[in-house]
Amino acid sequence: MLFVLTMSSVICTGNMIEDHMSISAQRFRLVMVLMAMALGLLCNQPAGAATRSEIVAGAQLPLTGELSGEGQEQKWAYEEAVKDVNAKGGIFVKEFGKKLPVRLIIEDDESNVAKSVRAVERLIKFHNVDLLLSGFAGNDGVVPACKTAEKHKKYYHASFTWVKPWLKHNFKWSTLFFFDVEQGVAVPFQLWNSLPKDKRPKKPALFVEDVADGRVLASLFQSVSRKYGYTFALSETLPSGARDYSAQIEKAKSIGVDAILIFSSDTDSITFVRQMKKSNFSVGYLHGWKGAWTGNFGKELGKDAQYVLCDGFWSRDFPFQGARELGERYEKRYGGTSVSVGCAYALAQILWQAIEKAGTLDGGKVRQAVLSSRFQTVMGPVKYQPNGVAIFVSTASQWIDGKQELVYPFKWAKASAKLAPPWKDRP
Repeated sequence: MLFVLTMSSVICTGNMIEDHMSISAQRFRLVMVLMAMALGLLCNQPAGAATRSEIVAGAQLPLTGELSGEGQEQKWAYEEAVKDVNAKGGIFVKEFGKKLPVRLIIEDDESNVAKSVRAVERLIKFHNVDLLLSGFAGNDGVVPACKTAEKHKKYYHASFTWVKPWLKHNFKWSTLFFFDVEQGVAVPFQLWNSLPKDKRPKKPALFVEDVADGRVLASLFQSVSRKYGYTFALSETLPSGARDYSAQIEKAKSIGVDAILIFSSDTDSITFVRQMKKSNFSVGYLHGWKGAWTGNFGKELGKDAQYVLCDGFWSRDFPFQGARELGERYEKRYGGTSVSVGCAYALAQILWQAIEKAGTLDGGKVRQAVLSSRFQTVMGPVKYQPNGVAIFVSTASQWIDGKQELVYPFKWAKASAKLAPPWKDRP
């Protein structure tokens, strides 16, 4: 009986084990199905989606040296553009199936051509950036950087260099967002012709830095001036970084120059204006390129910057979304205005939009998206041409009470250019 009971127990127990194993097998199969489904989902994710955590953008900028004023404004604009896009969660990149934040790495090129190349090399080789935002200083900074990026097949999203010299290189790994230099050099003559005839300059003078960009401008100023009916009474080159421009100033003073166009860095432009005042030499119209628009120019000269006109790339008075707000943010941070930060900010806006349109961080494909798309920016709508260039309008603003008032283009200007009185008649 005991044996029978034991056998029954064994049979019973065996059935229970069999049932348990059957349930376990079902659970096992269910787990395997779920794992297979999860694996399938993972396999359908873009490669690297789980590991890619950010987009790394690089820029070489003149944060020290004679172009530091320009470089600091550009740096602020890029950082604001990064902050704004990251506040929205970053940029959606289809390749990775998610939004990625942008991290910006900046290398100081110290306003030096050779160091500009080394800075780009470092961004590419050491920091392994995905894409490059433009540096500054045209043929002395941007073009060498484009050449370096070309060598490494890294996309360089350029600005701040003349179009025609840039086009000669037939770059395949960069694009250019800048104004047409012939339009830019025509601005002062259009402003002169907007004045009453008896107030227009009779003996204008031209002073340019003895550098590649300066030589390009000098030739164009001479040819374009004649189209508007003007001839320069004096045309001279300026040594870059000089401490004394009294010889050039005295020469202009001796022949009765009544208007000056000057292309030089902000430090040299500051020196030039200070020495004009020291020589008690003033002109009704003084218009600067390259250096006269920086915040540093207005800050260092103070009330002596009054009435000086400057070239520019942008104004917070532009009638485009975000322009006013960006200008107010800059003024809140630095207590002044800027005619450059909108251009650098727009350049970043274009790159962020192009990355999303391309759906990848592949530089060649991002460049193609730049060429084939239309972008909305604080500079207005932007469309690149097949040759890789997008053109915007060069502006003119005038320093009035520590701020830059837009005087050109006329259709957006809220003020007219004012002629400067002699030094003795200024407050």
